[in-house]
Amino acid sequence: MRVTPAPRPTLDPSGPYMRHPLQPHQLLDRITRVQDTIVLCRLGVPRLEADAWSMSVDGLVRRPLHLTLADLKRRPRAEITSIHQCCGSPLHPEVPTRRVCNVVWGGVTLSGVLAECEPDPAARFIWSIGADHGVFNDVSCEAYVKDLPLERAADDVLIAFEMNGAPLPPENGYPARLVIPGYYGTNSVKWLSRMTLASSRAPGPFTTRWYNDPVHDASGQPTGEIRPVRSIAPESVIVSPAPGQSLAVGESIDVWGWAWADTGAASVEVNIGDGDGWMPAALEPPVGHAWQRFAASWRPRHRGEHVLCSRARSADGQLQPASGARNEVYRVPVHIA
Repeated sequence: MRVTPAPRPTLDPSGPYMRHPLQPHQLLDRITRVQDTIVLCRLGVPRLEADAWSMSVDGLVRRPLHLTLADLKRRPRAEITSIHQCCGSPLHPEVPTRRVCNVVWGGVTLSGVLAECEPDPAARFIWSIGADHGVFNDVSCEAYVKDLPLERAADDVLIAFEMNGAPLPPENGYPARLVIPGYYGTNSVKWLSRMTLASSRAPGPFTTRWYNDPVHDASGQPTGEIRPVRSIAPESVIVSPAPGQSLAVGESIDVWGWAWADTGAASVEVNIGDGDGWMPAALEPPVGHAWQRFAASWRPRHRGEHVLCSRARSADGQLQPASGARNEVYRVPVHIA
């Protein structure tokens, strides 16, 4: 099955566009302000008018749908608070970027829309097709296309048209976008124009060439297989103290930050670089797909340079690695005077 994009809208800007998000020490708010959220557009920013926009749901369904923004808003509204994280550059997938935010999304459930369509039993994947188009890394792309296993289309997956109670800004996917909580942001296609149910994965460079990780065996050796970049791996960042901060020896310091994972963080440990190794931090219980606050108390005993770090373990047992991965441990150098 070939992806046929909708008529091409104006892009402004055209080509890759990014707005730098907050650094870890700036993530002070539980809910990230819209103007501080991640903006990463591989093919530019389509400028779409709500009155002229629509999206279709077709493919292996008994009842294809054609939906306007007004049609979506007439359906029962759903809301979910979720981390939203960039997995990093598809050209350098093991380099951590710490591009993350926590957002309240509003829209309609994808499962509700699919129920109206009556998927065929042969359907296994949902292809999501955006209105953006252009060239990335010298490869021409008719549209940004990703796919989602149909079994993941649970009630927490949204066709969203709001962020933090307001309409999506153009660079965040206006008028409507897909939101898959617990999956890296590359899967949550912006500027939705079409969703197609199919029996196989979608074609195109963003599914076949980029955003795939090598699979390793138990000894750490590559098997030659790849898997799509989907579930968010366990990660944590220290918000306070901030990098380079000067602290007083002997005073009690509150070390705190955020932890998250697709399945939720089950525990967090903090290393204060003071010779005591890893110690457990107090961790909030998971609530949906939102990030979780952790905290530990530290009283520095030695003057000089120290490096603080934290590591999260997910509910399914994965541990944030020390190095060599997009979710490697985040380190905070501080000075003790």
